[in-house]
Amino acid sequence: MMADSTKLVLVTGAGGFIGRHVLSELSRHPVDVIALVRDARNTIVAAFGAEIVHFDLQNPPENVFDLLGRPEVLIHLAWGGLPNYRSLHHFEQELPMQYHFLSGLIRAGLSSLVVSGTCFEYGMQSGQLGEEMDICPNNPYGYAKDALRRQLEYLRATQPFALTWARLFYLYGEGQAENSLWTQLKLSVGRGDKQFNMSGGEQLRDYLHVSDVAKYIVMMALNKADIGVVNICSGKPISVRSLVEGWIKENGWKIKLNLGYFTYPDYEPMAFWGDRSRLDRFLNDIKDKE
Repeated sequence: MMADSTKLVLVTGAGGFIGRHVLSELSRHPVDVIALVRDARNTIVAAFGAEIVHFDLQNPPENVFDLLGRPEVLIHLAWGGLPNYRSLHHFEQELPMQYHFLSGLIRAGLSSLVVSGTCFEYGMQSGQLGEEMDICPNNPYGYAKDALRRQLEYLRATQPFALTWARLFYLYGEGQAENSLWTQLKLSVGRGDKQFNMSGGEQLRDYLHVSDVAKYIVMMALNKADIGVVNICSGKPISVRSLVEGWIKENGWKIKLNLGYFTYPDYEPMAFWGDRSRLDRFLNDIKDKE
């Protein structure tokens, strides 16, 4: 369901992996979309019929809110410095730049905001992770994301606006970065490799296809949701080995797994997944209104 009053949606990070799928989902709704991209040469974004605007968030023009047509909702996906989660860039440069940009739009009149967060905000906690848990990020990326969320919460005390913090778990799908598990597997199959090098695959994770993630984000944006932190996840733990084996079977690929080739990452626990109760309540509420 879409709130009838929603007419203009701004998407930052529109040229990225998630952004492209969000634009695709938005194209199915009767709304005008402005796609903010860093690289003016990005040709993928043009396929979705959005108005494309190019500038760097670090140096936005004066009166940027008015120049963008005074959007009612912002889907904020932009974040630099990835996939290096340990880089100090996340809180030394990215965090202050992000807050400056977002707070400027809010003070100028933006009334509704959906921001992509990360499961890395939970830190090294294991098991099922719920939004009410204490946050203890253990890398600069997770720390900076959580700090931005807290800054926006403080801002709401003096400048009210609707805020949904979409805390993303693991995603997969077309257009993902080359260093991702899904893309590496596809490339390996495409090369005709006889085996695929990976870790032991025993770690439990929470994976969701990017098209589902985009659908949930767009639903929250168009309904101007104000639900705070919400896990965007499947809610179902799966071993990485089982996940990869499922991809191979589903696509009919002929490749064997070389398990244990890589060591397990030390910046995340061996077993964690999301509690999606809050997400399901939101989805049920939307269904009841239809």
